[in-house]
Amino acid sequence: MKHIRYFIEGVLLHFLMFIFRLMPLDMASACGGWIGRTIGPRLAASRKALNNIERALPHLNEQQRKNIVKGMWDNLGRVMAEYPHLKKIAQERVSFVDEHNIIPQIQKQQNVCIYITAHLANWEVAASSILMQHNISFNAIYREPNNPMVRRLLDNARTLGGKFKTFPKSTAGMRDILKSLKNKEHLGILIDQKYNEGISAPFFGHDAMTSTAFAELAHKFDAPILPGRVERLDGAHFRITLYPVINTKDDTGAPRDTTEIIAQSHRYLESWITERPEQWLWLHKRWPPAPQEKE
Repeated sequence: MKHIRYFIEGVLLHFLMFIFRLMPLDMASACGGWIGRTIGPRLAASRKALNNIERALPHLNEQQRKNIVKGMWDNLGRVMAEYPHLKKIAQERVSFVDEHNIIPQIQKQQNVCIYITAHLANWEVAASSILMQHNISFNAIYREPNNPMVRRLLDNARTLGGKFKTFPKSTAGMRDILKSLKNKEHLGILIDQKYNEGISAPFFGHDAMTSTAFAELAHKFDAPILPGRVERLDGAHFRITLYPVINTKDDTGAPRDTTEIIAQSHRYLESWITERPEQWLWLHKRWPPAPQEKE
């Protein structure tokens, strides 16, 4: 039965991607947004999103939380519809804010850099746009879909047909990540998902299981950590803001504690999400459920 379900899911996604590819970019994005905000809020997963918003942003009222969920589904629908158009978006629809001249530093330095961001706006445009506009390649870690047809389709789209590498979150994936870093290849990581094998770290004032991988890899390869924020400005237009690097050593040259690095990284995420909460993917089980919450 699983193989039949995977086949149906794969055929359906291929059909949708074909339709979205035929549409002009703005029409596809708008259509995806309409589908998302029309169907998404009716799904059971929206209850999880509402619970997460209430926990992270308790000052908001019920209607404000519902508006965020609707905006989240609109954004997610747009993300799906924009997959066939990622190359055009990367070339023409992403502006960069680089007040600290991070890009020239990366282009000049000999060491690797670890780019961190979150599931904000269309997170898929980060690696592709810095490659297309600045000729800097960031390999990416991703959570591998169970469906192989879906995996191949999305991976081909996000890498622009294989222009950079992606690594699944797995033991085999980690071996490939270590190899790529040894080869001086930059790495991009989405750091906002739950990771049970990580450590408990404060996130919006509540403990959340968090991966330490990006901090540990930065220590191991003496790599600066670069926070980057993706924002959806209007329809299928985006802005990427690059922030000062997070140092992995203190003023004496000693390694900073991993928990300090994670705390600093979380503060960036919290500020980005608070400013544009409808653009974050609230569907993750980021925190343990409260006693009154239903899974």
